[in-house]
Amino acid sequence: MKRETSWKRILIQCVSLAVLIALATLSLADVLMPESGKKTKKNGSLVIDYSHMDQGYVMVKSQKGKKKLKVRVKSGDATLTYDLNNNGEYEVFPLQYGNGKYTFSLFKNVSGKKYSEEGKISLTADMPDENRAFLYPNQYVDYTPKTAAVVEAGKICDGMTDQSKIYKTVCDYMKGHFAYDYIKSVSVKAGQLPQIDDAWNKHMGICQDLSAIMVAMLRSQGVPARLMIGTLNASTYHAWVTAVVNGEEQFFDPTAALNAVSNGTYTVERYY
Repeated sequence: MKRETSWKRILIQCVSLAVLIALATLSLADVLMPESGKKTKKNGSLVIDYSHMDQGYVMVKSQKGKKKLKVRVKSGDATLTYDLNNNGEYEVFPLQYGNGKYTFSLFKNVSGKKYSEEGKISLTADMPDENRAFLYPNQYVDYTPKTAAVVEAGKICDGMTDQSKIYKTVCDYMKGHFAYDYIKSVSVKAGQLPQIDDAWNKHMGICQDLSAIMVAMLRSQGVPARLMIGTLNASTYHAWVTAVVNGEEQFFDPTAALNAVSNGTYTVERYY
C-alpha cells in the first residue's frame, strides 16, 4: 500500500511538471483566450484582460496610435513603470508581487518628457500559487517555444523531472557556454531591455542578457525563476537570478560565474 501511494505521488509530480512546462512555453498568442472567454476591463484608453490573474499575469493594451505609452503598476509600496506598444496589441505583465491589489495606470506622451494619464484600473489578485507568475514570458524575459534558448533547454533537460537536476544543468550550461560582453557593458543605453536572442546568437551578453536567458531556460522547464535587478555592493547596477527549486529559493549570478564580477552584497530594486 505504501509503495502504491509512493508511485501515485511520483506520477502526480510528473504530470504537474509536464503541465507547468507546457504552460511556461506559451507565447502571447498562445495564451490569449477565445473572445467569448475573456474577462476585460476598460477605463479611458486602458484595456486589461484579467482572465489569467489566477495564473500570475494580466494582458494590457491601448488603442493604436503614434504616441509613446507607459504603464505604471503599483502594488503595496512597490511601483514599476513599463513601456507599452502603441500598435493596439496586448502585452503580458506579471503579477510578481503576489496576491493583493494591483493598480494599473496608462500614460501617453504629450511632448518631450511630459505624459498625461489616460486610464486607471485596479484589480485584486488571488493566485493559488504565487510562483506561477514566474513561469511565463514577459517584457523583460521575452521568449516563445521557438526561442533558441528554450529549444536548447528542452534538449539538455530532456527526460528530467527533478527540479534540482534541471536547475543544476542550466547553471552548468550558463557557466560553460557564455562569455561576458565587456564592449556592450560600456555602450548599452539606459532603459534597454534584455536581449535574449542577440546574446544567445553571440553566446555573449551583459548581466541582464545572461540572466534573462537563464530565467527563460528555467521557466520553459517548469522551474519558477525571477530576473532580479538592483545593485551589487551598493554601487554597480546589476542583474541576477533567483529560482524556486523544489520549494526552496536558490541564487545564481551568471556574470559572477563567468568571473566578470565578484560576489558581494546584492540589493534588490525590482524583479520580473
